[in-house]
Amino acid sequence: MAREELAAWLRLLLTPGVGNETARKLLAAFGLPQAVFAQSLTALQIVVGARIAEALQQIPDELEPALERLQTWLAESDRHHLLTLGDARFPSALLQIADPPVLLYVLGDLEALSHPNKLAIVGSRNPTHQGAANAHQFAQALGQAGLCIVSGLALGVDGAAHEGALAAGARTIAVVGTGLDRVYPKRHLNLAHRIAERGALISEFPLGTSPLPANFPQRNRIIAGLSQGTLVVEAALQSGSLITARMAAEQGREVFAIPGSIHAPQARGCHSLIRQGAKLVESAQDILEDLQLGAPATPEEGSTTEPPDDDLLDALGHDPVSLDALQARTGLDTATLQARLLELELDGWVGRLPGGLLQRTGQS
Repeated sequence: MAREELAAWLRLLLTPGVGNETARKLLAAFGLPQAVFAQSLTALQIVVGARIAEALQQIPDELEPALERLQTWLAESDRHHLLTLGDARFPSALLQIADPPVLLYVLGDLEALSHPNKLAIVGSRNPTHQGAANAHQFAQALGQAGLCIVSGLALGVDGAAHEGALAAGARTIAVVGTGLDRVYPKRHLNLAHRIAERGALISEFPLGTSPLPANFPQRNRIIAGLSQGTLVVEAALQSGSLITARMAAEQGREVFAIPGSIHAPQARGCHSLIRQGAKLVESAQDILEDLQLGAPATPEEGSTTEPPDDDLLDALGHDPVSLDALQARTGLDTATLQARLLELELDGWVGRLPGGLLQRTGQS
């Protein structure tokens, strides 16, 4: 893209009062941004009113530094891209939503954006051990079945979903709430690099944008819009994951939810979604059948997902339980119980929760 054209796109969105909706209105009326800025004040006023029309005739102070930063970033790698709303490479799925971004920054492989089968996996930033395991295992199984996993790079379920997709050798897309020259949270820096190698990180926010709280609910519509469906693994009743699920439903996408313990706060959002019509899922196959896609790959020879024949696992049940309650159920002395729990934990069958609680993990 020529410097003048790039400057016009940036100037459009840097103009005070011009957001995605107003920008699309101007583009629909006049064509490319350079044509917008060639219009008379009177012509602009007819479309957007006097205040914004006057603002459009002023060059924002931040335009030149923003343009220099963007050009430098684009020149750094052939995996750095800027897609405009009219670009043929712009994800077609996003053109179908009510509020598509006007500009989309991409770090990684553009082919990931055109992957035909995408599923969003979202959930709590503070999941239970079981929730994190579910996110990883569902993403891995669905990735093995050929799906591209979309999430938000956040701590907890998002990170586990990206890791599961990468473990399957599948593509994964992270939709972030910052500029692509920043990684948030910082502990996901390595994960972000691996996602860029196997898929893409994308953002509608200009380079240099900090992780402002308002950015994350806004980016959720892109997570939902890119995907054929959204799977909510764990979510509290007031959470960004439920915003994503609502947006998915409004966009005509499928919404799936994994049920959990009635005693776990992180399960209440999923239960609420199920009551509202989300599809209860217990396995990756449930999602594949609903989306009319193939079955996930079978486990490698010699691997097993069947739990050992262990009476302690039976005593654990599937809800979180305290050590004292488990001791009362089994009658085992403390030393024996702790030793057996440690063995099951090392083998991946038991996880420890906050507050000293224990729970069977996703393998079981």
